[in-house]
Amino acid sequence: MAESMSGLKRTCRCAELSEANAGEEVTVMGWVQKQRNKGGIIFVDVRDRSGILQVIFEDGEIDAEGFAKAEKLRSEFVVAITGIVEKRSGAVNKNLATGAIEVRARSIRVLSESETPPFPIEADSKTKEELRLKYRYLDLRRPDLQQNLIMRSRICNIIRQFLIEEGFLEIETPMLTKSTPEGARDYLVPSRVHPGNFYALPQSPQLFKQLLMCSGYDRYFQIARCFRDEDLRADRQPEFTQVDMELSFVDEEDVMDVNERLLQKVFKEILDVDIALPIERMTWQEAMDRFGSDKPDLRFGMELKDVSDIVAGCGFGVFTSALENGGSVRGINAKGQGAMPRKKIDALVKFAKDFGAKGLAYIAIGEDGAFKSSFAKFMEESEMKKLAEAMEGQAGDLLLFAADQNKIVYDVLGNLRLEIARNLDLLDKNEYRFLWVTEFPEFEYSEEQGRYIAMHHPFTMPVEEDIPLLKTDPGKVRAKAYDIVLNGTELGGGSVRIHQNDVQETMFEALGFTKEQANEQFGFLLDAFKYGVPPHAGLAYGLDRLVMLLAKQDNIRNVIAFPKVKDASCLMTDAPNVVDGKQLEELCLDISSVEDRGDGAPSEMQE
Repeated sequence: MAESMSGLKRTCRCAELSEANAGEEVTVMGWVQKQRNKGGIIFVDVRDRSGILQVIFEDGEIDAEGFAKAEKLRSEFVVAITGIVEKRSGAVNKNLATGAIEVRARSIRVLSESETPPFPIEADSKTKEELRLKYRYLDLRRPDLQQNLIMRSRICNIIRQFLIEEGFLEIETPMLTKSTPEGARDYLVPSRVHPGNFYALPQSPQLFKQLLMCSGYDRYFQIARCFRDEDLRADRQPEFTQVDMELSFVDEEDVMDVNERLLQKVFKEILDVDIALPIERMTWQEAMDRFGSDKPDLRFGMELKDVSDIVAGCGFGVFTSALENGGSVRGINAKGQGAMPRKKIDALVKFAKDFGAKGLAYIAIGEDGAFKSSFAKFMEESEMKKLAEAMEGQAGDLLLFAADQNKIVYDVLGNLRLEIARNLDLLDKNEYRFLWVTEFPEFEYSEEQGRYIAMHHPFTMPVEEDIPLLKTDPGKVRAKAYDIVLNGTELGGGSVRIHQNDVQETMFEALGFTKEQANEQFGFLLDAFKYGVPPHAGLAYGLDRLVMLLAKQDNIRNVIAFPKVKDASCLMTDAPNVVDGKQLEELCLDISSVEDRGDGAPSEMQE
């Protein structure tokens, strides 16, 4: 039966004790990790968020009632124990922060009993994630998850302190706002007061932070909750947290400077890692040409080589047809992998096809320098040698080639170099390679919509010399946009914003917006720009991704208290779920019957 803690006060957390506290009387409270009964002496490991402490109950040193309570303790009982700190009489446990001490119990209260948990509460759990997420409140008791969330809290505090010292003001922006179809899919919230109308949950505070610059707040930041109704993956959730900022009277250099110093501070204080400044920079085009990715991992080489000129006019139709159709032929050199078994090469071919490749050509160079190739019969020996030389191929190397439109070639080889690096264990989690990727394309063409769409958003400033191209050749316009990348993960991105009306109007024209459409979606921002808007720029980090990398985790679910799973559902609360009919009635909503639309999804909500 649970007891009250009336009259008791915790003096410290479990792992806050050390040999310096020997002889002191303390009161600790926490969960029973395990109990070991040795007859006249009982050992109990007590756990709280700080760590584990060993407590000894010895018959005769604690009253009979207290000893009887200790005998009945089970995993996850919640206890309050008062006792004396002593140096361990037995061997020191070097795996515990408190391994040199123990507490000799004088009294115990059982504050709460526990049923047997559905899985052990232990670090590095081997229990299936689905079960752990269903009982997330138990999963969160595990020491490794607790340390991740403690680290997350520390990171937020460091960021907040740094930005405030840099003259930023922390200002909250609305969670219920207007839907703007440009960008990812919105989460919609029906309005009871305005039947048939909907709010949208913010994908980012973008428009509001620009309005704050119009309002003269100069430097704003917010650790903001954001929402995007899109497919999930290891580093993406439907609701996530951004470290969001905006600065007035600045250009991209100013934004990069303050953020480089912020990252330097975070990594030093959290990991004691020194980040050398300035951080390396690379244009988007260079990143794509060298690494096939706009978020390249620089911890290893295996860079892409364009061999289009070398193979032009060769006898291999796969190469020549790609070039005739405006594409390219590029390759990567997997150094020392020339003896890779055919089965593993076939697995790489299959992997490449998942990213749009029709196939993957290869040359394996033997230790004797002889070529073994999937396309040797289509090319002269001199052409093969010239191709291998262009790839800096040496004895023992494996050369892999993709031939198609540039977008596909980049995607295939960019992902292939990462897959090979994973297979060869080249990704050192203790190495931190930062990179600024700059000069992104302003637009990308949407075949589905039949028009150009903004790669970032419609308020991104073009590189000044490219502004005339907005009317003549939008596809060649470069943006004053920048991403901060770490070890192949995009940590954050931002841009200089458009603050001139004429440039903004031309931008909307390039996007296919009429003035009426632009005003309908963004009228409140455009109106604000009529009243004196300063040059401004900003950036937003994905806090979850940043913490994931600092905690050396592979999935952001491990650094989020209550994450969703791949289909955006919560296994613990069973959300989303049906709601009471009266609530729907108040919102003037009628849910049509669930019908198979062909994709297995329910039919849409009807007003």
